[in-house]
Amino acid sequence: MRNHSVVSEFILLGLSADPQVQALLFVLFLVIYLLTLMGNLMLLLVIRVDSRLHIPMYFFLGQLSFLDLCHSSVTVPKLLENLLSEKKTISVEGCMAQVFFVFATGGTESCLLTAMAYDRYVAISSPLLYGQVMNRQRCVGLAWASWGLAFLDGLINILVALSLDFCEAQTIHHFSCELPSLYPLSCSDVTTSFITLLCSSFLHFFGNFLLIFFSYVRILSTILAINSTTGRSKAFSTCSSHVIAVCFFYGSGFLRYLMPPSGSPLEAVFSVQYSVVTPMLNPLIYSLKNREVKAGVRRMLRKCF
Repeated sequence: MRNHSVVSEFILLGLSADPQVQALLFVLFLVIYLLTLMGNLMLLLVIRVDSRLHIPMYFFLGQLSFLDLCHSSVTVPKLLENLLSEKKTISVEGCMAQVFFVFATGGTESCLLTAMAYDRYVAISSPLLYGQVMNRQRCVGLAWASWGLAFLDGLINILVALSLDFCEAQTIHHFSCELPSLYPLSCSDVTTSFITLLCSSFLHFFGNFLLIFFSYVRILSTILAINSTTGRSKAFSTCSSHVIAVCFFYGSGFLRYLMPPSGSPLEAVFSVQYSVVTPMLNPLIYSLKNREVKAGVRRMLRKCF
């Protein structure tokens, strides 16, 4: 084998090389990030201060809001920095750290969405036992399990990826570091890392998606058995926000990780969808589609002003 010069940093090409487009993108993503921070912080505050929202459904929603803050903060600040700077670089260590936290926060969101689907299933199929089944201890256990499983999954993937060597090629056709984008740059065998990523994606993300799907099959059969039209409408409305959030997250996530790494602009588009846009939309989806949250916001604003 011929000698290689070891790479110490990568170049993130981002979304455009045109300075004017970069300026517009900076303003756009800065606005999106500020809306993400404000929306999720407001939702967290409302759930915290309003005693009427101290029920399992809003406990998980608060966890999701905190997670969206973390997930967007992993990639967006670096994206904003690169849009303003001429030297669009990231160290190999920083890139690996970003890979880990993208994987860990994304995996936690997948688990939390599954826990929220289970919560909706219990609420609709066994409303009289809801408080007993979804007690505080079980909700906290599901939340800790979501964070723990996702961080363990991310740790396994990143430990395998640390064995990769990067030589000569250092240009990432993306705005952030993700494992599929790093494989074409490696001068060592990526088979082990790729198989690990494939297995964890199948077991973790696809497994959670199947659990959500089967939960909603049971929910749908329960709703259709309700005789009252008003009751069916109310049951559907309690699930609609969660269904929309699942579609946004899984739709773009599956398309991103199932695509072969080719440097296609679609890769960046799908990544922007689930790592930048979805964390901003989640508080809007749950606020606009949920009467209790809207009422809680109004009560909090009346107290403040």
